[in-house]
Amino acid sequence: MIEAPEAAIGLVRRALAGHAAVGLLAAALLYVISLTGTLAVIHDRWQRWEQPAVPEFTGLSPSAAQAAIVEASTAGRGGRLASNVALQLPTDALPRAIVTTDASAWYVDGAGRATEQVAADWTEFVIALHERLLLPASWGYALVGALGVALASLALTGVLAHPRIVRDAFRLRWRQGAHIARVDWHNRLGVWTLPFTVAVALTGGVLGLGTIGFVVLADMYTKGSLEQAYAPVFGGPTGSDGRAAPLPDIVAALMTLRSYAHDATPASVSVQAPGTRGQVIQILATHPRRLIYGETYSFDARGRLLGKVGLSDGASGQQAMASVYGLHFGNYGGLAVEFAYLLFGTTLCVVTATGPSIWLHKRRRRGLASSCLSAVWDVVVWGTPLLLILCWWVRMMVGAEIALTSFFMLFAFTAVATAAARPGWFGTDRVRTVSLLFVAATGLAHLLLFRPAPAGSEAIDAVLVLLPCATLWTLHVMRKTALSPSGHPSRAE
Repeated sequence: MIEAPEAAIGLVRRALAGHAAVGLLAAALLYVISLTGTLAVIHDRWQRWEQPAVPEFTGLSPSAAQAAIVEASTAGRGGRLASNVALQLPTDALPRAIVTTDASAWYVDGAGRATEQVAADWTEFVIALHERLLLPASWGYALVGALGVALASLALTGVLAHPRIVRDAFRLRWRQGAHIARVDWHNRLGVWTLPFTVAVALTGGVLGLGTIGFVVLADMYTKGSLEQAYAPVFGGPTGSDGRAAPLPDIVAALMTLRSYAHDATPASVSVQAPGTRGQVIQILATHPRRLIYGETYSFDARGRLLGKVGLSDGASGQQAMASVYGLHFGNYGGLAVEFAYLLFGTTLCVVTATGPSIWLHKRRRRGLASSCLSAVWDVVVWGTPLLLILCWWVRMMVGAEIALTSFFMLFAFTAVATAAARPGWFGTDRVRTVSLLFVAATGLAHLLLFRPAPAGSEAIDAVLVLLPCATLWTLHVMRKTALSPSGHPSRAE
């Protein structure tokens, strides 16, 4: 008579533990997406940080652009021409020119000559982790898109669930114990950053789930060709004529663009099928005071304008789709908007990290404490930045041969499994201190190892050193303040 109820109670507890673990997994993915998204806002600056010794310049002349594309087009093995060549022009965030072909990418100097290979594997890894969680493209984009919609829903319902949250927007009870301070910071930061959170979450959902929509359209109408499915919105491949022809006149195309759209700034130049009669020059140009990521202009081999895609003045839906990218990544307003996205992104990381911590605390008060779940969450929150920095160290010491995805997944799984099996080995203070000190040490080491370096790279080093130290000092002060004169936590705790 007693065994059945005990068995039933055990089953319920195991089901609740499984339910909690699934919820914590979703929260962990949201946190990882928020953290890597904040880092990805300045991905161009991280690329400079990875290779600080590459020569930098503010502009590339049309003749240098011509030389770079000609050299890249004819650099194939056995004298074969590349099938596609793209030249990324210098910008304020990345004052370097990069040539990309089917096989590789390298920097070019001010005269258009190749200098060294692009080695931004860590930056690309962070972007991939944010965009698709290192999963296969379609599955990853769909999952991240769905999580974006979920994040927007959590932000809105979180505000609606607290009627006094707006009235108490500037009330912080950080002297009344760690838990109450954590709850107040979570609620206040959630209110202050609500417009930003909803904007980036919904645009992320559009980008992620929109990819699945295009896959469905491709299967239904274009025989599985994604390029043709994207063509009505973003432009598509041009006609092909493989007969040999002289390489295109890039200088003439740039001059034509300047006279046709004098307010447009070229961002990249690409050539499809160079050295053939079917070759087409495409120039992606940014437009001032617009959210769109750019407009694509097409030219023939002699530099005569063939037309444009219509992202700047086409259908409203087409312009909206082109604007989603800028609104999500924050690349539309220069350094001020970039800094704002970094600040709000960091705040979003705090909100997504403290939410599950509050939930775990409430479970403990109801008698459902789980040291395993608490240890796992500490590893997720503080172990993720530690593992990202560790990936950079491995990349720097081993080289491009290292598979960062496999390394990250292996160590992440090992850390989480160890925390679940041996929660006593982990503690919030211990994991947090190790992670923050390791980040600070990395910034200091990078500053000393790579000198001289661009001012932007040194600024990142300074942030990597000062921000963790400031965080540890702030937490120490808050902990001392929250203690009563006798040295014990106040009763409000």
